[in-house]
Amino acid sequence: MPVSPTSNATNATAASYDPTQTQQAQLPQQTLSQADFLKLLVAQLSAQDPLNPMSNTDFAAQMAQFSTLQATQTMQTDLAGVQTSLALLEAGSFLGKTVNIQDASGQTVSGPVTAVLYQGGTPSVIVNGQSYSLSQITSISQDPATQTN
Repeated sequence: MPVSPTSNATNATAASYDPTQTQQAQLPQQTLSQADFLKLLVAQLSAQDPLNPMSNTDFAAQMAQFSTLQATQTMQTDLAGVQTSLALLEAGSFLGKTVNIQDASGQTVSGPVTAVLYQGGTPSVIVNGQSYSLSQITSISQDPATQTN
């Protein structure tokens, strides 16, 4: 009786290693959702020894640990968003102020902040038509033209 192949051998040899792909993209997802946890719990319940079952407190402890882990991951994501918002707010507060900046060559650049650029999740300030990171700012002063007496 003939057996049909389950995969095409020529397709398997045509696949090649791509060094530009990151290692993380090749790894499977290794996080469990609450639905995955419940599936494992049902499998554990159905496969346990009926003469020596797990106690209810073990199941409750597992569920509490999983819920705590899930809440911690959510909080970490939320805090990252708050941190990004605060950095953007800080950069926006420099608008119209005169700043001193130490550029990559070690020179001090001074001028008013005319704009804030937000790229790649990181804000930067525009001084004299050039973009600088917030970490390069060494001092900040109120622009004399906008000061009120």
